[in-house]
Amino acid sequence: LWRCVVLSRRRWRVWHARRNTEMVLGLVLRHLFRRRLRLLFTSAAQRHHKPFTKGLIRRMDRVIATSPQAASYLEVPATVVMHGVDCTIFQPTDDKRALRRALNLPQDACLIGCFGRIRAQKGVDLMVDAALALLPARPDVQMIFTGRVTEDQKAFFAAEQARLAAAGLQDRVHFLGELGWNDVVRHYQALSLFCVPARWAGFGLTPLEAMAAGVPVVASRVGAFEALIREGEVGTLVPPGDAVALTTAIKAWVDDRARLAAAGPKARAHV
Repeated sequence: LWRCVVLSRRRWRVWHARRNTEMVLGLVLRHLFRRRLRLLFTSAAQRHHKPFTKGLIRRMDRVIATSPQAASYLEVPATVVMHGVDCTIFQPTDDKRALRRALNLPQDACLIGCFGRIRAQKGVDLMVDAALALLPARPDVQMIFTGRVTEDQKAFFAAEQARLAAAGLQDRVHFLGELGWNDVVRHYQALSLFCVPARWAGFGLTPLEAMAAGVPVVASRVGAFEALIREGEVGTLVPPGDAVALTTAIKAWVDDRARLAAAGPKARAHV
C-alpha cells in the first residue's frame, strides 16, 4: 500500500473497492494525499446497506452491481456487470463415458452433482431428501457431492450419511471430499444434471460453471441465480429450503432423458 502514497500525480488511476475499508482508503488517498484517483465500488450484497456504507457509496465516482438483485438495494445509479467464467476451461467433454471411467464414476448412470462445502447452508440435507425420494425407484440414477467437511459440520455430515445408509443408498450417493481445481472441472463435465439447493448465496458461480460444461441446472431462487438461469430451457429454479420442490424439479429432468440431453448444448450456448 505504501506505493499508493507515492504514485505520480500526472496520471489518473482507477481505485476499485469491494469493502468499506477500501472505499475509505480510496477517499483518503484522493483527498488527503491528492492522488489522481477515480473511485469505483462493486457491490454484490443483496441487503439494505447501513448508513455509513450508503455514505461511502454516494462518494464513489461509479458503482457496479454484480446482479440486478444487488442493484435493487443501491440508492445510487449502478451498472450491472455480472461475474463470468472462462469458457475455455469450463466446456463440455467429447467423451463423457471415457471421462467417467477415468474418474472412477458410473459410466452409464444419470449422474447428479452438487458441489460446495458440506453443510446445511448449501442445502446438502435437501439433496439427501431428494435422493431418498427418487433413487429407490430409479436404479440408474446416482449422486455425487464434492466439498470439504469442516470440523463444525462433522455431526451434520454423519447424520446425513446415516440417513442414506438406513435407506441402503450409501453406494449410490458419493461424497468425494475436496478436489483439486482440475478435478472439479472434470467432474462438472461428467455430470448429467447439476443442483445448487443453497439456502443463501451472494452471487454463486457454480451454475455458470456447470452450464458452461454443458450441464443443465436445478437451483434455489437465491443469489444471482434468477439472472443466470433461463428456466425451462437450461434449468429450473425452486424456492430455497423447499425439499419437495427440489425433488419435483430433479424428477422432471431425470425422468425425461431426451430433454436432459437436449439441454446441455443450450446451457453451453446460454453461458
